Amino acid sequence: MTHGPGEVVITGVGLAVPGASTPDALLSRTACPVTGPDPEPFDTAARIGRRGHRYKDRATRLALCAALEALRDADLLPSDGESDGPSDAPSDSPSDRETVTVPGDTVGVVASSNLGNLDTACLTTTAIAERSAVDLSPMSLPNASSNVIASWVAIRHGLRGPNLMLCNGPTSGLDAVHWGAALVAAGRVRRVVVVGAETHNAVVEDLLGRSAGELLDGAAALVVEGARWAEARGARGVAALGPYERRAGLTGCVEALLPDAAAPGVWFTPERYAEGPAGAVPVPRAVPRYDVTGAVGRASGALGVLQCVAAVGWLARAAATTGAEPVEPVQRVERVESAERVESAEPVEPDAGAGSGTAFGAGPGGARDPVPVSRQALITSGDDTADAVAGLLLRPTPDRSHPHPARAPLISMECSR
Repeated sequence: MTHGPGEVVITGVGLAVPGASTPDALLSRTACPVTGPDPEPFDTAARIGRRGHRYKDRATRLALCAALEALRDADLLPSDGESDGPSDAPSDSPSDRETVTVPGDTVGVVASSNLGNLDTACLTTTAIAERSAVDLSPMSLPNASSNVIASWVAIRHGLRGPNLMLCNGPTSGLDAVHWGAALVAAGRVRRVVVVGAETHNAVVEDLLGRSAGELLDGAAALVVEGARWAEARGARGVAALGPYERRAGLTGCVEALLPDAAAPGVWFTPERYAEGPAGAVPVPRAVPRYDVTGAVGRASGALGVLQCVAAVGWLARAAATTGAEPVEPVQRVERVESAERVESAEPVEPDAGAGSGTAFGAGPGGARDPVPVSRQALITSGDDTADAVAGLLLRPTPDRSHPHPARAPLISMECSR
């Protein structure tokens, strides 16, 4: 199996939401929302330990939990008992540092959260205005920074690639997935942890005018990786990223992703999307619809990442239902370090088109037989009455084998270790 230089796949997923620990569970909760009492809040201490809580706000802790699970799912962390964390960490709790098994500068982080640390920022400014900066704790002040979530994910796991934080409104989650994939497709890094996190508190509730029960308190994460690098270390993609679009309205976005009015296999709609009259709906009514916010609450900047995780669950179900042949796993290399070395690093211009409207699988060595649209998941988020709607197609990973594989070019920015 070979892959084009721009092909990007998802190799790991992670969730930190109440009542759903897997993509399939999230999909099931979305399809049939649970009635009765709300599930208990997600227990972050059970996953990252008490040490992981120190001086971090709720949104950051949730993001760390989701990122940890995604890295484990992608097989990028040491096996149990091989952690690089402090030797004095309690045996019954995770250490506060679990370094990845690949060079840290081959892994980037893109995080999305519109409201995650809003309470810290507001309380900090209020304390300064009403009293003095002397009253602020030097340990909690870093949490007022807008990039605190992305930074802590990188610090905990030793990720030294590009580190970005998006606070981009309703499309922020899908935008984060796109920019993570763009970094990989351009050769800047080989893999990126994409995480979306939001939480509810008195400040957020007051700003949005909604009760806590209507709002997400959770996080989701993906590991997006160059297909070539995933194959080199023996990892298996659970989905492939297709085209991404960002348009002024929903109809234009969907039409750009699905020309000729093609019908996808499933549609993950924008938050609380209301169906219009016949003919005004951009996706045929026969296509199943899912709104993940009905199960987990209004998700703001985490929505797009949550939708991608749920879409991974749908693709797995679709493959099982149709009896589609899974991708043949490749033989795991004995030493990951050798798979991470670059034999040559001559400057080569990166493939154009890593931006809007481009399929990351396009280009030499990419998919020769496109996956039928009916087997793809359409994901959209944003406000059709505002200025932007983002859309993405998620595809099953095809099984291909070419007798003369094209070598993915390396570019000068890519690390050589």
